[in-house]
Order: sequence, then C-alpha cells, then structure tokens
Amino acid sequence: MKNFKYELVHEDAKTKARLGKLNIFGKVVETPIFMPVGTLATVKFLSPEDLKKIHAGIVLSNTYHLWLRPGEKIVKQAGGLHKFMNYDGPILTDSGGFQVFSLADTRKINEEGVTFKSHLDGSTLHLTPEKSIQIQMDLHSDIAMSFDECIPYPSDYEYTKRSTERTIRWAKRGLAVHNIDDQALFGIVQGGEYTDLREACAKELAALDFDGYSIGGTSVGEDKPTMYKMIEDAIRYLPQDKPRYLMGVGAINDLLNGIERGVDMFDCVLPTRIARHGTLMTSKGRINIKKAMYADDFTPVDPECDCECCQNYTKAYINHLFRTKEGLGMRLMSIHNLRFLIRLMEEARQAIREDRFKEFKEEILASYPFDERGF
Repeated sequence: MKNFKYELVHEDAKTKARLGKLNIFGKVVETPIFMPVGTLATVKFLSPEDLKKIHAGIVLSNTYHLWLRPGEKIVKQAGGLHKFMNYDGPILTDSGGFQVFSLADTRKINEEGVTFKSHLDGSTLHLTPEKSIQIQMDLHSDIAMSFDECIPYPSDYEYTKRSTERTIRWAKRGLAVHNIDDQALFGIVQGGEYTDLREACAKELAALDFDGYSIGGTSVGEDKPTMYKMIEDAIRYLPQDKPRYLMGVGAINDLLNGIERGVDMFDCVLPTRIARHGTLMTSKGRINIKKAMYADDFTPVDPECDCECCQNYTKAYINHLFRTKEGLGMRLMSIHNLRFLIRLMEEARQAIREDRFKEFKEEILASYPFDERGF
C-alpha cells in the first residue's frame, strides 16, 4: 500500500478553503501549497539549499524537457531526480502534455498518442500515455501526472468532447502501466469551458481512484470568471480525501480564488520569470527594479519579507545588479518572489485555521494594486 495520503485538517467556516496535510512517502507538507517550477531539474538561478531556506516543499520538474535533455535514462542511472539534482524534498513531474501542445508547431494527435517535432532540433518524436508514465517512473519523482491533451481556448464543444474522452482513455492507459509503489499518480480533469464535460471527466477519473487530481486546461487565455467556473465545475466532483492541484497558476488573485474553491496545490513559472525581467512582488504591490528611482533607494525590497534578499540587501543594490546583468541579482530576485508566494500560502493556511480566509482574501485583494495579470 502506498504511503501517500491527504488528511483534511480543517475547512474554513465561510468558504471551501481547506487546510490539509499531505504525507508524500514520509515527507509531510501542509496545504494549500505553492510549488516552484524547476523545469530542467533546477529552479533557475536557485540551488536546492536556497529552496530549503525559503521552505519550498514540493518542487516541479518537467517530463518533456528532461526526456530530451539529459534523457530519463541518465537520470535513472544517477538514482532518480532526487539524487540527480540533490533535492531531498518532494518532487512532482508533469506529464509533458502541456509542452507538447504549446511548444510543438506541428503535431498529429490520434488515439495512440502525439507525433511532433522537437523544439530543440526538429527531430520527430512520439509520446504516448504509456511512454509519459515510463519516463516519469524512470525519473522517479514522488508525484507523476497522467498524459492529457491540453486544448486551446476557446475550442468548440464537439472538439472539446472528443479531446476530453480521449484524455480519459489516456488516463486509464497510463494508470494500467504505472507499477511503482513509491510514486503517486494524479489524473487530470479536462473539459474546457463546458460544465457537463468537466463533470463527466471528473466523475470518471474519480472512479479510477487516482492518488490525487489535477485541474487542467485553465489559464490558457480565458477570462477570470470563465477560469473560476472551470475550477468549480471540476472540483465539486472530486473526492474530499484526495489532493486537488490547479496546474500552471501563480497570480495572486488566482491563487486566492483557487484556495477559496478548495484547491490544495499550485505551480507556476510566473514568480521566477518576472523576477528575471526585474519585477518583484511585495506586500505593497509589484515594483519594477529597473527604474532609476531605485538607484539610490537603500531600503529593503519588502520590509515585511524574511527572505535572504530583503534581510540583507537594498533596492539600490538589486537595481545595480540588474542593470549590470549580474547573476546574483537574478538569484536574489527569484528567491524573493518565490518566498513571497510561499509566505502568502503560509498566511492563507493560518487564516483557514482561524476561519477567516474570506476576510484574509478580501484584505489582500483590496490592498494589492493588481493589473489584469493578477500581480
């Protein structure tokens, strides 16, 4: 029997927000949780030691990219991802489905799988549900994802229906070949913007008794009300005693709205990507450290933050590092943005524990000057 279990500790009195504990083969993390993305077995500019200092918990890596470089067999020879990247915390791998559909310009989808061209050298690749699961077993992550089709938004009903039904069949095929006890496997709920398709997909996957469930196909161009409806349409049919994971979401308003609807896990490249472009998330709103106004600002990036960047360095220094393209600047800004979102999750968990998540969410949304992207 797998040593993988979600425990619902407390549900907020006014919302569906959940405080939980996720036991991942002896490694326990609290939820809701934000997971940094380390696509190629590294969170850009950060070491595993940096991740531990910011209390990262689960880290995500990508099946598609590691399949191409260095290859899953190399990682397996190293002893799996944990030893390869020297990270002893929990690791989640996504199936590669999103990358196949977002990076491959030409692809052919059929019942067997997807044939497409490598974004690196143009070579022909073929990925099936079974192949995706085999790669993830070789990578030996703690949590693996089913192979699914991530469709664009908008897509018409008939295409979405065919795609969703195929995703369910692919989930069954992946589940059939997954055969290691120390790796959890999640099903992915698709269905686009259509309530009945989300319901059907969630119910069928729930009946298959996956270790957890992901909500896919969101944050692909739809407006916020549509996105939140997609979450609601899926989550109401997912089991209470399994973790729920909203894939690819990292904007503050989306995180809080997801938690309010009962989501436990999130990931996104957003905090590290915008950091590398000079944007920092702070308790007073975002700042663009490139601006000349910060060249002689000797205050911390965020006086309320406990990260290495804010405790030891000033905006003036970070401005200097960014302008001179020094790698230390990228590292410190990435540390800060990730710690900011991880702290937000810590505060959200405390608010749920005290039955005040609704007030907490409203306070954050009222005080933070969001743009249309949510940060």
